[in-house]
Amino acid sequence: MTFNTELKYAQQLDSEDKLKNFRNEFYLKEDSIYMDGNSLGLLSKRAEQSTLALLESWKEHTIDGWTDGEHPWFFLSETLGGSMATLIGGKKEEVIVTGSTTVNLHHLVSSFYQPEGKRTKILADTLNFPSDIYALKAQLKLKGYDDSHLIQVESKDGHLLDEEDIIKAMTEDVALIVLPSVLYRSGQILDMEKLTSAAHERGIKIGFDLCHSIGALPHDLHEWGVDFAFWCTYKHLNGGPGSVGALFLHEKHFGVEPGLAGWFSSNKEEQFDMEHTLTHAGDAGAFQIGTPHVLSAAPLLGALELFNEAGIKSVREKSLQLTDYMMNLIKHELSEFDFEIRNPIDPKQRGGHVYLEHAEAARICKALKMHGVIPDFRMPSGIRLAPVALYNSFEDVYHCVQVLKTIMENKEYEQFENERNIVS
Repeated sequence: MTFNTELKYAQQLDSEDKLKNFRNEFYLKEDSIYMDGNSLGLLSKRAEQSTLALLESWKEHTIDGWTDGEHPWFFLSETLGGSMATLIGGKKEEVIVTGSTTVNLHHLVSSFYQPEGKRTKILADTLNFPSDIYALKAQLKLKGYDDSHLIQVESKDGHLLDEEDIIKAMTEDVALIVLPSVLYRSGQILDMEKLTSAAHERGIKIGFDLCHSIGALPHDLHEWGVDFAFWCTYKHLNGGPGSVGALFLHEKHFGVEPGLAGWFSSNKEEQFDMEHTLTHAGDAGAFQIGTPHVLSAAPLLGALELFNEAGIKSVREKSLQLTDYMMNLIKHELSEFDFEIRNPIDPKQRGGHVYLEHAEAARICKALKMHGVIPDFRMPSGIRLAPVALYNSFEDVYHCVQVLKTIMENKEYEQFENERNIVS
């Protein structure tokens, strides 16, 4: 069938979109098309309201805000964990909102990496986000091992991972596995259920970094038996810059001694006994360390309402429609300009963004911004475009590709240097 490249087709798709009204929940800039929600999600009106409400509770209740008000701060991490649990397929007691991605990774690895006998190595991959690898190397060093004890599965093409290669690397000297759920560049989804099953058959614990999948696609971590997971909340979850991270701890591990214990690891009934022997919480709450960052967690109260109203399955359905439409437009409108689509085409393997490669990628991204289209550049030659289901429209995608076509036809990118900015 011939693909329809006309604007009216995009408008027809928007008219049929059952999530279209959620767009009105977000602050969208005029004359701008935001395609960077996989790096920082937009501010929603609900998130703004919940942040102001938490500020008001500070003003009204002062220190009694820890136990009074609509959302007592003392229980805020647990409240948010319960709201987030459906997004990752966990029980409410298995999820806690706390820390940051890398702090939570350090905490989980310090708890689950217990080298013994020949099992001394950690298995990861070469395509993961650098922060995860820094943390894993640091944890090895703390246990007295060097970088040779970090096994990193190679990619055959520099973009995708073969799950069979990962399974082959699950050798008898591996003590722990940490992998991304979705690769941050190519957007490939790894089969978490398959990898978890293979790891457990070999007696290895496994955890996943969900930063690029949480809020973009459904998970079923509890049923899959995943040992642990961790993620940020400022990308697809729209929690705001630096918003508090979160983690999942399967209930089979409740009671595990937290590797980085702190005051808020405590059983809440005993926390204010002020004993110097920790009695830690009996669920994921044990993996808190310090006092909750109340004002950095506040936007999540409103942001998560939207997901619970829309439903993560509906979000995923529209996300796939948006990225499929974008890829088809790129193929039809930009075929002469040497763009390569490097994300998986198969919807079962495709995350929430489209990943293009082009030799002039850094310059092209700058030209897109000049036109009000906000992309994301990744070294050395990658352009990430993330049409987000809750606030991007099919017409956004249409105009994004048309702007890109204009830039290439007129060679407007040539006015810029082909180098990344400090933050890209």
